[in-house]
Amino acid sequence: MKKILMLVLLLPITGMAADADFTIVIKDHKFQPAELAVPAGKKIKLLVENQDPTPEEFESYPLNREKLVAGKSSTTVYIGPLEPGRYPFFGDFNQATAQGVIVAK
Repeated sequence: MKKILMLVLLLPITGMAADADFTIVIKDHKFQPAELAVPAGKKIKLLVENQDPTPEEFESYPLNREKLVAGKSSTTVYIGPLEPGRYPFFGDFNQATAQGVIVAK
């Protein structure tokens, strides 16, 4: 019984494992880098670090992700595995400047 319980408790943790880690920084209401190349067919762990004092969102319709990032903090977003292509994202609070794209190759 203990072995089954341990396995059940570990499933959510192992299910979030990523094949590759990447970081995007929000600074001056812009994403850096504005274009991020990632491997296609791999699960990606994306650290979004907001260096601005104000909150921002990482939002992408093609990736079906929306995550608030408080000022001077960071969050993790899991994406993929992705087909080769371009996946735009934006910051909902500063749409004129906070634009980017993830390119799966």
